[in-house]
Amino acid sequence: MPRRNRPKRGKAAPPPGVSLGWGSHESAEDGDWIVRSIPGDRATKMYRCPGCDHEIRPGTPHVVTWPADGTGGVADRRHWHRACWNARHRRGPTRRL
Repeated sequence: MPRRNRPKRGKAAPPPGVSLGWGSHESAEDGDWIVRSIPGDRATKMYRCPGCDHEIRPGTPHVVTWPADGTGGVADRRHWHRACWNARHRRGPTRRL
């Protein structure tokens, strides 16, 4: 009798709706953007949100955005709190002195 194929042990499949690292495209008044969701378990560094100028601590879910035109590089990526990103049209990015 043939063996059954058993699922591989180790990494489990991510739950539905969790980002696998691919960005989505968003168009708004301020341009076209690639937006990637970062789940809390993948957030390992501290960042500063340009929307509120507060820290995004490790373990905090957030988004990474960059211009969709393809001209920018890693230096153009910004880490935002999801709420700050969604409210950016009401309040612009903060300016640190």
